[in-house]
Amino acid sequence: MASYTSAPSVNAAPMAAAMPETEKSLGTALNDSSIDGSEKDLEDGQGLKRGLSSWHLQFIAIGGTVGTGVFLGSGKALATAGPVGCLIAFIFVGSIVYSVMHSLGEMATFMPVAGSFTAYATRFVDPSLGFSMGWIYWFSWSCTFALELVGSGLIMQYWDKSLSVGIFIAIFWVVFTACNFLPIRWFGEFEFYFVSIKVVTVVGFIIFAICIDAGAGQHGYLGFDAWVRPGPFVEYIVPGNTGKFVGFWSVLVTAGFSYQGTELVGVGAGETADPAKNVPSAIRWTFWGVFGIFVSTIFFIGITVPSDNPDLLKDANDASASPLVIAAKLAGVRVLPHIINGVLLTAVLSAANSCVYSSSRILVALAEEGQAPAFFSKTNRFGTPFYAVLASAAIGLLAFLNLSSGGGQVFNWLLNIASIAGFIGWCCISISHLYFMKALRFQGIPRESLAFQAPMQPYLTIYGLFFCVLILLTNGFTAFIHWNVSEFFAAYISLILFLVLYLGHKLFFRTKIVAVADIDLERDRAR
Repeated sequence: MASYTSAPSVNAAPMAAAMPETEKSLGTALNDSSIDGSEKDLEDGQGLKRGLSSWHLQFIAIGGTVGTGVFLGSGKALATAGPVGCLIAFIFVGSIVYSVMHSLGEMATFMPVAGSFTAYATRFVDPSLGFSMGWIYWFSWSCTFALELVGSGLIMQYWDKSLSVGIFIAIFWVVFTACNFLPIRWFGEFEFYFVSIKVVTVVGFIIFAICIDAGAGQHGYLGFDAWVRPGPFVEYIVPGNTGKFVGFWSVLVTAGFSYQGTELVGVGAGETADPAKNVPSAIRWTFWGVFGIFVSTIFFIGITVPSDNPDLLKDANDASASPLVIAAKLAGVRVLPHIINGVLLTAVLSAANSCVYSSSRILVALAEEGQAPAFFSKTNRFGTPFYAVLASAAIGLLAFLNLSSGGGQVFNWLLNIASIAGFIGWCCISISHLYFMKALRFQGIPRESLAFQAPMQPYLTIYGLFFCVLILLTNGFTAFIHWNVSEFFAAYISLILFLVLYLGHKLFFRTKIVAVADIDLERDRAR
């Protein structure tokens, strides 16, 4: 097992001197303890335990990624872009995620800390970048917890519409808040069983789709008929080839939202045993696992469900809106909707579980970098950051807004914040990696000595950063085609909030971009 140190670097003194007094006071608790899971930390309850294995990390990340985005959101994506347009969109965004995951993997293996990419942005680039990224990422995952709680109630109503959604919001809030107080190894085991159900469902659907496409359904052999009638692409908003491109580009945000959560591998790096071995393995398996699940599911949905099927555009949040169920109905299978609804429930609950975990660890990272109150980094004897868990779970209570008459609009804005915040996080990871590689060169550390090396550098990172920024800036382009103020703010509210946090922090604390000579590569470095 590798050992880890948190000794200050020779460059730490000028960095500390430049740190504003307010931030130093918030981070005082960090000076007396490490975050590496050493014995000192565990004895006085001041640190996170390294109790996660590689497969724990994989299942936590897959649990936060594979959810309603692919089981429900893929239906509207298919209707918007067509089967081939939708497939290309998911493959393209997958290539961006490949870039981001390898950038994160290289840094997380070298410096495994909780809430990794928030710490990297602060230490390698600019404290204001780490602050704004960390807080919006924390808020987005906390809001997603609220969204998943509402989703769980709506799914339960599929079986009994007389029951209030509020009942299930309350029950599941208590259950998953309690789960996040468990020792981290138990939490990882719990997530394993949830995710296994989703993986088995996807594999089962693929086998089912192959059988239906080969002629087992009531319509006989299908082949690639859905790619011919109504066609491989769909015209969206405007006619002609331009409309087909608009349909493809509009689905990129949906695909990006579906992939969000893969970066949770980095969030858990600070609680992973032997990260030099386990983090690279988790990075590879998580990416290829999620990519394979998404691409295969989208492909088989595209050949079994025509893109002009009216059920794809339903506003329902239960099994009736799932393209997997629509495929079964078209094939004449009646019992599947209830099975899929049960799977949807486990998918939502698994995602809710991961939401509380990820948001609490980001809050720990903010506290340890002096950008949140220091008590958020305090842990109990099991290594659980209980204050951070409580604060993150408390945002989930916003789910009850959905029960009020005017709460739906507020809730839609929270959804938009969560949808785009992932792209902001990916941009910051890529920027941090570029600065990280610059610091390696300056300090004479060869990349060949790293336990995990991202390929095709720096070009792969630049590729991911360029398209993340492009999608961020153009995600609300449909509001400009037919001008709509509400759609404009819904599309860009996350970006506006991020800029307000960044500029506000920079003006208040007078922070500067970290000079290459002052980048600390020794603190928390894996040895």
